[in-house]
Amino acid sequence: MGLRGERVNELIRREISDYLHVRYRAETTHFTILAARISPDLRSGVVAYSVLGDEEQIDRAAQFFKAKAGEIRAAIAKRIVLKYFPKIRFVHDDSIEKGNEVLRILDDLEAESMDSSPASGENARN
Repeated sequence: MGLRGERVNELIRREISDYLHVRYRAETTHFTILAARISPDLRSGVVAYSVLGDEEQIDRAAQFFKAKAGEIRAAIAKRIVLKYFPKIRFVHDDSIEKGNEVLRILDDLEAESMDSSPASGENARN
């Protein structure tokens, strides 16, 4: 995607995030707008969000975006002047949760290896 497409993606991501922060402050405390990927013809797009919380929070966020997608699109279309404003689909992006899980596993493995051989670490340094 060219520079214009990247700028449109970032602008839409930022405007959606700002709109949600102002309009739905209480309802949106558990999720973050991560990225927007708008098609080159500006007809459709995907907005990725992450959720801080459990499965129930993820389900609530999905229901929120399903119910509010049209309103969000209309509000953002008034703020951004484009030839066409894309139809937006919101999708949950769990890459942050997966990354946190990998880090937790690595921490567990490191703690386990330190517990099983504390003396071997000293010998390796000498």
